[in-house]
This record gives sequence, C-alpha cells and structure tokens, in this order.
Amino acid sequence: MKKLNMWQQVLPAVLLFSVSLFAVDACAQQNYAQREDVQQFIDEMVNKHGFDRDYLVKRFASAKRLDNVLESIAKPAEKELTWKQYRPIFVTKKRAEKGRAFIREHRQTLQRAEKEYGVPVEIIAAIIGVETYYGKHTGKYMIFDSLTTLGFDYPPRSKFFKSELKQFLLLSKEEHIDIDEMTGSYAGAMGMPQFISSSYRRYAVDFDGDGKRDLWHSIADVIGSVANYFAEHGWKAGASIAYPVNVKDPSIVKDKNRLKPYASIAHLKKKGVEIYQDLDETQKATLLKFKGKKGDEYWIGLHNFYVITRYNHSALYAMAVFQLSQKLED
Repeated sequence: MKKLNMWQQVLPAVLLFSVSLFAVDACAQQNYAQREDVQQFIDEMVNKHGFDRDYLVKRFASAKRLDNVLESIAKPAEKELTWKQYRPIFVTKKRAEKGRAFIREHRQTLQRAEKEYGVPVEIIAAIIGVETYYGKHTGKYMIFDSLTTLGFDYPPRSKFFKSELKQFLLLSKEEHIDIDEMTGSYAGAMGMPQFISSSYRRYAVDFDGDGKRDLWHSIADVIGSVANYFAEHGWKAGASIAYPVNVKDPSIVKDKNRLKPYASIAHLKKKGVEIYQDLDETQKATLLKFKGKKGDEYWIGLHNFYVITRYNHSALYAMAVFQLSQKLED
C-alpha cells in the first residue's frame, strides 16, 4: 500500500478546518443581533417602546437574511410589466367569478361597510381579489425576517423598511400576536388585504366586534379595514373613477403616468383630449397612457382613481382594481 506523505495526510484536515471556519464566519455574518446598526435599533425599541432586550436580541439572532426577498424587491411587477402583460394576471374571468361568489357570501358585511364608509362593495371586493385572490395567496414569508432583511440589507429603502419593522414589532405587541405566526409578502404586507405594518396599525378596524383586529382570519375585519383605508384617503362616495378617452396628439401625454389629478377636464379638452362623458369641467383629472393588447390606450383618472393608488402607488394596479370591480357588477 502506497504511503501518504505528510501534506497528503494533513491537507484533508486543513481543508475541513478551513471550511468549518468559513461556515462559522458566514453564520456570524447572518447573526443580525451582533451588528451595530441592529443593536442601535434594539436600543431604541427598548428605551422608547419598552421592549424586553433579551427578547429582541434572541429574535434578531435567529432572523434569517432572505436573499430572494432582495431579488424580488428590485423588480416589482408594476415596474417591469406593461398593461398588456399586467391586465391578464388580475382581470380574468376566474377572478371575477371568485369575486362575485365572495360578494354573495359576504354581501351583508360588504353592504354594511359601504354604508358606513361610502366605498362600493365591488371596489372592496376587487382590492381583496387583486391582493390575495380572496385570501388564497396571502404570502408565506416570515414578516420579521423579510423586514429585517430589507431594513438592514437593502440600502435604497432601508429607512422605510426599518420604520416598518418598528411598526411591525409594535403591532405584534399591541395586538398580542406571536411574530412567528405573522406571514405575508416579501415586502412585509400581511393578511387578506396585504396591509403593511404601519397601515395595519393606523387603518385596520375591528369590524366584527370581537375586540381585536385580525386581517388573517376575520373576513369582517378585512372588509371593514379596506373600506376604512379608502375612506381615510379621501374616497368620494358616488364619484367616478376613470374613463377611456381619445387623444389627437400623443405628445401631450407624459412618458410616465402621473397618478395625482393635475389638469381640469376643460384644460384637457383644449389640449385635444376627446372625453365622451358629460363631466364637471372644473374637476381635475390625470391623463394616462397604457401599452395595451391592441396598442396604446388613453384614459383619464379622476380623484377616486388616485385614491386607489394610495393602496399601491401604481397606475397599472389602480386600473386592474377598477376593471375587476366592473366585472364584479355583472
């Protein structure tokens, strides 16, 4: 049998030791509790909000960095897709059928929300349909891990996600929810209506009267909370949302859709926008352009269209909600 020289005998052990050191180092890098910026965050939560330090240190020590979350946040569908690609995802026959069934099942609660907040049954249902397919897809990411990853390892929006992480911890404390049970989207949106933590704390309501606000399991709380969100953002009961128009000179349309109404109906008409509805010419609208299935589509978005974009700051999103809501009226 051939005898191994010293290095042939020692090298496997050296390699094993090096690999072990690398694994330990990688593990240490992933231990958020050891990072100075996380420790400063913990200090704030302890000193200003009365959290137990040992509890937070333990939670951050076990938090996982989610690289797939960092990949997803860099390319959201609303920025990557055209209307031609986006619409078939949300405005579908199946989603509309599911929505009408949802309305039939929860009509009394939906009508109560419409009466109290002024938001149409179909808009409330369309939001839930677009967000989570009526509760079927609420997200499987651990919210704490997602927000920790984004708050401390995504510099472009670290301030926002650290704030949401703070709101998340406060929410779990106020509502007595175990953070291990709080799952949602990669960006930290939760429950059937996909509220982020700050929205949950500010706009969620106890619509079933059981003493807690549960956006995972209480359909009544979900419906009431969506309606309250829109009401708080200025929804005008009975007002229109959007209309298709014809544009004689496409050069008047901005390359990037402006969400907030900026020009009066009268002004748009003077610019050559053909509006077929009899509208108050003093009210403001935004002129929208979408790359549709049959080419460019032109629309005007009114105040309530803008309110829908307060839920998700995207003209594509608002148009999907609007058009799905129209199908729910059938």
